Amino acid sequence: MQQSIRRSLSLSGAAALALASIPQANAKPIEVAQGSADDLGVMSISLKDVVKPQVGVQGQTQAAGTPNEAGIGGFLPLVVGDNSVFFADVQANVNFADINNYSSIINTTVAGTTISTSSRLGYRWLNGDRTWMYGINAGYDTRPMSTGPADTGIPVYASRTAFFQQAAVNAEAVSEKWRFNAYGLIPVGEDDYQLNSAYKGGALTTIGIDAGYNITRDLTASLGGYYQNGDLDDDGNPEVDNVGILGRLAYTINNEVSIGANLSYDASFDTRFSADIKWRFNTYSSPGKEQTKTNNTINALTSTPNNRDVRVHDGGPCLTDLFCWPF
Repeated sequence: MQQSIRRSLSLSGAAALALASIPQANAKPIEVAQGSADDLGVMSISLKDVVKPQVGVQGQTQAAGTPNEAGIGGFLPLVVGDNSVFFADVQANVNFADINNYSSIINTTVAGTTISTSSRLGYRWLNGDRTWMYGINAGYDTRPMSTGPADTGIPVYASRTAFFQQAAVNAEAVSEKWRFNAYGLIPVGEDDYQLNSAYKGGALTTIGIDAGYNITRDLTASLGGYYQNGDLDDDGNPEVDNVGILGRLAYTINNEVSIGANLSYDASFDTRFSADIKWRFNTYSSPGKEQTKTNNTINALTSTPNNRDVRVHDGGPCLTDLFCWPF
C-alpha cells in the first residue's frame, strides 16, 4: 500500500514537472516574436518580390531655370541582389511654353514644344538591419529649348532654338524618418547660345544638398541649399555665381502617386514656386493581388531619382553692334 502511494506521488511529481516545463520552453520564442515583429517583417522581405519594373508619367510647372513639362518615365531593375539593386531610370518630357509671358530663364520666354530626355544608371543597397538605404546614380540629360519674345519689354527678333546637355551625379541616403540627397549638374558640350537679337543664355552648373524629414509616413518636408554658376557674358564672366535655398513639401497619396510643392530663392532668379506630380506603377501588379507590405526605406529602392532638368539662365541685353548681329 505504501509502495503504491509512493509510486503515485512520484508519478504526480514527474507529471507536474513536465507540465511546468512546457510554458518555460515556449516562453522565449513567444517573447522574441512579439518583441521584434516589425523587424522580422522587414528582414523577411525578398527584394525580388518588391523591386520590379515601373512605368508612369510625371509633370511639373516652371521653376528657376526649368520648364513646364509632362512626360513618361520608367524604372528598370537590372540586377536585384539579396540586399541591393542595380538599376536604370529613363524619362522623356514634352516641354511647354512659359506661363503668362513670365520667363522661367529671366528675360527671354521659353516657347513650346520640344522634347527633353533624362537617363540614370545607379546602385542602391540596404544596410545590415535594413534601417537605411544608400544609393549613387549618374546620367545624362538633354534639353532643346525654343524661345519666344522677351518679358522685359525689349523687342527681340531672330529667335533661335538652343540645345543644352549636362552630366549629372547623385548620392542619397534614406531611413524611415530621414532623407539626404547630394547632387551635381554639369553642362557639357556647347553651353552658351545667342537666343535672339538681344539675349544670350547658358546652362548652369548646379551643386546642391537637401535634407528631408518624414513628418508622417506620407508627408515629407525638406530644406536644402545649392550653388549655381554659368551663363557667360561677352567678357567670359559668369552672369550667375551665387547660392540659393530650396524648400519642399511632398505628399504620397498612395504607393503609386505623389505630389510636391517647391519654393526657392537666389539672387539670380529671385523667388520661384513650382509644383510637380509623379505616378509610377509596378508592371507586375494586377487587380486583387495583395501587395507586400514595405516601409519607406525599402520603397526608396525603386524611387525616381531627382534633379533631372537642365537649368538655363539668360543675361544681357546686348543693345549695341546692331543688336548683336551677326551671331
